[in-house]
Amino acid sequence: MNDVRRRTVLAAAGGTAIAGKAATAHAQAPPAPSAGRARPGREPGPYETRIRALMARMSVDEKLGQLQQLAWTGATGPGGGQTAAAEKAARRGRLGSVLNIYGARTTNTLQRMAVEESRLGIPLIFGLDVIHGMWTTFPIPLGQAAAFDPAVAEWDAEVSAREARSNGVHWAFAPMMDVTHEPRWGRIAEGDGEDPYLAARLAAAKTRAYQGDDLRSRRHLAACAKHMIAYGGVEGGRDYNTVDVSEARLRNLYLPPFRAALDAGVATVMASFNTVSGVPAHGYRHALTEILKEEWDFGGFVVSDYNGVQEMIVHGYAADRSDAARLAFNAGIDMEMASTTINEYGKRLLRRGEITTERLDDAVARILRLKFRLGLFEHPYADEDAAIAGPTKASRAAARAAAGRTMVLLKNEKATLPLDRSGSIAVVGPFADSTDLRGSWAGPWAEKFRPVTVVDAVKDAAPKARISHVEGVDASGRNTRGIARAASAARATDVTVVVVGEAATLSGEASVRSDLGLPGHQERLISAIADTGAPFVVVLLSGRPLTMEGWLDRTPAVLQAWHPGIEGGNAIADVLFGTVNPGGKLPVTFPRTVGQIPIYYNHENTGRPYDRANHYTSKYLDLAYGPRFPFGHGLSYTTFDIGEPRLSVSRVRAEALRKGDTVEVAVAVRNTGRRKGDEVVQLYIRDPVASIVQPVRRLSGFRRVSLGPGKATTVRFRLTAEELGFWTQDPHGRFLLQKGEIRVFAGNSSLAKRGRTLTIV
Repeated sequence: MNDVRRRTVLAAAGGTAIAGKAATAHAQAPPAPSAGRARPGREPGPYETRIRALMARMSVDEKLGQLQQLAWTGATGPGGGQTAAAEKAARRGRLGSVLNIYGARTTNTLQRMAVEESRLGIPLIFGLDVIHGMWTTFPIPLGQAAAFDPAVAEWDAEVSAREARSNGVHWAFAPMMDVTHEPRWGRIAEGDGEDPYLAARLAAAKTRAYQGDDLRSRRHLAACAKHMIAYGGVEGGRDYNTVDVSEARLRNLYLPPFRAALDAGVATVMASFNTVSGVPAHGYRHALTEILKEEWDFGGFVVSDYNGVQEMIVHGYAADRSDAARLAFNAGIDMEMASTTINEYGKRLLRRGEITTERLDDAVARILRLKFRLGLFEHPYADEDAAIAGPTKASRAAARAAAGRTMVLLKNEKATLPLDRSGSIAVVGPFADSTDLRGSWAGPWAEKFRPVTVVDAVKDAAPKARISHVEGVDASGRNTRGIARAASAARATDVTVVVVGEAATLSGEASVRSDLGLPGHQERLISAIADTGAPFVVVLLSGRPLTMEGWLDRTPAVLQAWHPGIEGGNAIADVLFGTVNPGGKLPVTFPRTVGQIPIYYNHENTGRPYDRANHYTSKYLDLAYGPRFPFGHGLSYTTFDIGEPRLSVSRVRAEALRKGDTVEVAVAVRNTGRRKGDEVVQLYIRDPVASIVQPVRRLSGFRRVSLGPGKATTVRFRLTAEELGFWTQDPHGRFLLQKGEIRVFAGNSSLAKRGRTLTIV
């Protein structure tokens, strides 16, 4: 664990009381900012004098304008919507930001209106949904999480930042770090899966890579941690839906990735669309102000989601647009996206005393601070001659390497994979020759750059093989007339690659599915290929876990490829032929059926955990117990042995942990096969007796290592107070570290068996 994160742990645990396992949970709240420290959002910095001087010259209208972000459509005539409004507001100095705008020439034109025509010349921030690539699309974030390698997230962010910043974009609405147990939710594709520790590591890595050491650099841009908070807990997986969550669940499950992003220096935070225990997140002061700005001392600004402030009226929380503005602004929203309630009603609310001048100045200062950090006052314009116009050879290579590391080999009976490059190969299925590989949130700007298809990549990777292609069924699975031809092709070739899955439009925002099976009659295609008796493999493209009960048992090998991006076809071929030995792991549990959801590895034990011999235990009558594939699962073309975890000490004083001591865990891993390959050594802990029931497992460390055949290494982890303690149910949140036994497990999935006991005294 790095020093920055260790200091975070100590700050969180600094006021912790040590209690016995049977004791009532009690601990002091995390320490407030130390005496003499500036208030959140007002910390001393190199730009504070200039910010204050500028604010002293600003009118109330100009200050309220800084809190407004309008959308760009590109149309300025009749029907141009917010584009025309943005141009007018920019000229009057009453606009802070614009979203959905890109292109050096376009952004410079609008920026000149703000800088050269307005009274004070305050530049605009331009934001864009750069989620997993600008021109060069990388695997979807859920796929990146499957790499269990923060470097993959960094590659994406570094390439994305360079491409976007050169095209006038200053701000990416990423990373999304919503932990979720709900695979029906379309936005699972945009996040990192079900585990807060994994999501936290990736959020921090991506934040650092987007922002670099200096936001003034033309190679970096501001990141946005989203969505605050608990968006991944929406009921039924339906987007924008209700979330009812305890304080303990909020802090132990949903908040850790946000804290990690803040520790990594994230510039902005976005509020979420859902309610949190009856309060719309845009009006949830407890999260946006009490935790984020006061407890965590966040100095950046909070932006609403699209129309999120105004939608509090529809929620039934705000009476009208003025009331929505009051509630959101006082809760902690600093900038309003798309809707204009704060800008329109701010002066009236000030006159009535319903918002304060101090709060207004705080929000404006936060926004100006980022503009200074981005260097926009000195260099407001993009260099049109240096704008990156599309993917480069280097960016494509990075995307291909990243995609290869995200692939998860779910099944591989009789070493069906890797394939031989000679002989004959049939490539069939709706996505065999499809360019629909980018996934959700790729953006219309990337559509002109064609991804490499699987069949083209197979042809390139095996030039001496006889390659045939039959679609079989279309992507919706409705047209089945080609199934017979696909089966004939399978009979006539040595092996068949069946490329199936869900279209990119079936995942992402507002793309919720009630059925997680293959769409349409794709399953019939797999069955027809299986009926031939010929060897075949399935490549699965998806933005979420899919159910496979109808076809998995008849399928020799399955490769989960997610939506792999612009170089996805090549990356899939790399794995199919063994150029890349798959080493990815599942960042989310794969259910057997939708009726089993929610199913996740870090669940509570219950008073009656499953027992095959006891009818009165927690189970389904009509379904085998457990997931189809567990969190952390993933095979390789070689084999590994992971030893028992060895602890530096078997007993540790709680007081020592609270002061910063750590427990080192060493895990030996050996490649016992004949190929070089990657293994992800995973460390889990279990606190079997606690004053608040703990999950049966919690991921507390992971390391992806590459080993040649017969080679071995030792992976080392450090357990801190953060991993060994937990947040309690207290309404304001209390962190607790209790004495007693902690079980420490090491292995290659959440089912790891080898363990040791650590005793906290």
